[in-house]
Amino acid sequence: MAYKIDADACLGCGACADACPVSCISEEDGKYVINADECLSCGSCAGVCPVGAPTEE
Repeated sequence: MAYKIDADACLGCGACADACPVSCISEEDGKYVINADECLSCGSCAGVCPVGAPTEE
């Protein structure tokens, strides 16, 4: 299962994008989104997010 970022919780800090080993996280309008087709479901993004915005779908 891919991860998804809760846009309401996202602070826009970019920590998740920096941690992603396959670079499937991008910024859109100041918030970050995950490309589910490329996500490995490794949890690296969730591990570094200060507010827990990335969660498994």
